[in-house]
Amino acid sequence: MDARSQTRCPGCERLQAQVTALEATVSALMATVAKLEEQAAQSRKNSTTSSKPPSSDLVKPPKPPPPDGQAHRKAGGQPGHPRQERPLVPAERLSGEPHTHCLELCPCCGHGLQAATVAPRVVQQFEIAVVPVTVEEHRAVAGWCPHCQRNRYAPLPTGIEQGGMVGPRLATLIAFLKGACHASYSTIRKYLRDVVEIRISRGQLAKIINKVSAALDQPYQELLELLPKQTRLNVDETGHADRGERWWTWCFRASLYTLFKIDPTRSGDVLLEVLGNEFNGVLGCDYFSAYRRYMRECDTVIQFCLAHLIRDVKFLTTLPDARDRAYGERVREALRALFGVIHRQAELSPRTFQRQLTAARDEVLRQGTQDVPPTRHSQNLAKRFLKHGEAYFEFVTTPGVEPTNNLAEQAIRFVVLDRHVTQGTRSEVGRRWCERIWTVIATCSQQGRSVFDYLYAAVAAYYEKAPAPSLLPNG
Repeated sequence: MDARSQTRCPGCERLQAQVTALEATVSALMATVAKLEEQAAQSRKNSTTSSKPPSSDLVKPPKPPPPDGQAHRKAGGQPGHPRQERPLVPAERLSGEPHTHCLELCPCCGHGLQAATVAPRVVQQFEIAVVPVTVEEHRAVAGWCPHCQRNRYAPLPTGIEQGGMVGPRLATLIAFLKGACHASYSTIRKYLRDVVEIRISRGQLAKIINKVSAALDQPYQELLELLPKQTRLNVDETGHADRGERWWTWCFRASLYTLFKIDPTRSGDVLLEVLGNEFNGVLGCDYFSAYRRYMRECDTVIQFCLAHLIRDVKFLTTLPDARDRAYGERVREALRALFGVIHRQAELSPRTFQRQLTAARDEVLRQGTQDVPPTRHSQNLAKRFLKHGEAYFEFVTTPGVEPTNNLAEQAIRFVVLDRHVTQGTRSEVGRRWCERIWTVIATCSQQGRSVFDYLYAAVAAYYEKAPAPSLLPNG
């Protein structure tokens, strides 16, 4: 071979070095682009692709269009919807005799009218009294004791001594405005001054709220002690502000009641404190680390929220890597088939439904653990399936267990609204008040009971130094 052919041209070596440098630059740029695309996908996370609340969406995603051939639904009552009418108040509740209005001449032609056979048109109008408050004066007559050299006053009735200037029904109204209506002390003062024609200071309102809070202590403690004995329990938590510090409101929803507990931590220590080490029920929750720790340390049966899993799978379908998207679509289709079986439950026999549901669950687990691409997000989800996949489908084998944690999430929405309106609490007394009044509101709503009626019964019992009524049905 010619010696000159073995010697590389200096120009070729320079060009090869440039090509190598350009290839390295392109590789670095491609890696940067992939990283930026992943960061962009992370920034686009919303309530439909993650566990973020809907309120965190800066721009609400548009609603999907209706299926082909189906028009957009108009506002108002839909065709086939039953007519809803308010029933008339019974005669014994009327304030007086009905007012009868008669017409003698036809308003169109002036001809005289004859008696008709149809029933009269009835309108019942509700109204409040001008000043819906009564004022009672109680006088404790004094007597002089020559032996003690002191004046001795006759004792007032227990309800008067305990309640002070505000009776039980008015105290209940103030507590209802404060707790159920998110009203501030200033708003309550204006309402009492302008509508009820009573002037009460902010300090006196705070004392009234403290009395109502004390009246609810015993019913609250009863529910708290019963939590570890529940067979099914859904749990969720949200932030709580107290004097600028970050606290946490925990929501425990049982079959018959809902309880709230405010704690400085979001760790599994709260679960250990409230439920203990031997909770034998099924705990419905999201995939937060506190619940996984409680599951690991106490060997508790967990039903992880399937809705949260669907959002995480949906997020995979938004990533730039085609392998992530393909894996996410496979798992998503398997989950769609699972919910298709759930929606057809009424059409299937119990045995067929259980068989198809079990097969759909197995298919989701198979799609989640097989042929997983070597990407970070896909591998993380596959590890979750391998470690806790069965915990997402406890509802398949345990009747009565919900596949999602919607029950607790719906119960905690009221707390989130209250937080946005009131900006939290400023003391231990305020935190205890929130725990108790939120528990009463959620529990009464869950049971279909009147919040005001229960509060009045509890306050009236407190005024008479009697045991408070239970929050449990027939308790």
